[in-house]
Amino acid sequence: MKSEGKGFSSPPAKAAAAGGWEVRPGGMLVQRRSSDSNQNSGHVPNIKVRVKYGSSYHEVSISSQASFGELKKMLSGPTGLHTQDQKLIFKEKERDSKAFLDIVGVKDGSKIVLVEDELSRERRCLELRRNAVMEKASKEIAAIRFEVDKLAKQVASIELEINGGKKVVETVLLNLIELLMTQLIKLDGISADGDVKLQRRMQVKRVQKYIETLDVLKMRNSGLGKVHLQQQHQIFTGPKIYQKQQEQRKQVNNFTERVNPGPVVVTTKWETF
Repeated sequence: MKSEGKGFSSPPAKAAAAGGWEVRPGGMLVQRRSSDSNQNSGHVPNIKVRVKYGSSYHEVSISSQASFGELKKMLSGPTGLHTQDQKLIFKEKERDSKAFLDIVGVKDGSKIVLVEDELSRERRCLELRRNAVMEKASKEIAAIRFEVDKLAKQVASIELEINGGKKVVETVLLNLIELLMTQLIKLDGISADGDVKLQRRMQVKRVQKYIETLDVLKMRNSGLGKVHLQQQHQIFTGPKIYQKQQEQRKQVNNFTERVNPGPVVVTTKWETF
């Protein structure tokens, strides 16, 4: 006998074609979870599951098609455990948060065991402490940046005065350098990672730049005083020194002519005053 291929279908495929069901990989027939199928299949019933945590039991009413992750959220309140610190065990097997209750066989009255994940809790606590340290470091850097902004204005003002030829009291420069060094020491004492570390590095370079600028200005400022003194010295003593230098040259020439009346070769070059 020859069997015709048309119209032949497997029983799971017939059931799936009936509507509201779908075939999962491996041939498992489950109820379809689309919004259309939910409307066609009607209201999804709730089930009550008993969750054992330590020596206590918690009865939770939840949708039969909910995930274990949703169940963890509902258990977070009564147990005080964070969802990331929970392990849900059903039929002696830990269930993933993305797994669905009805798929693994959870029914009304089923028993689930809740266990605290100590490693996850420790990792989460470490992450919380790290975030708290980074937040504190970020606030400290922001406060230092505010102080540096005020000092930067003073540096710019002093730079304008010195570049304009006005001498500034040296203690003003030294005090400003000391204040910037204090901020640099504060930045060095801040422990940071990631973006906060980058912010600290930017502020360190910024403070170092202002200190270098002040060092240059300090040298230029002291040079202004020397130039002023040299000008005064030239005004009051310059002609006398020049006259004395000319007399010394005459004496050397006369002495050379007496010793050697022939051609004279002068090997000493005098620096022009």
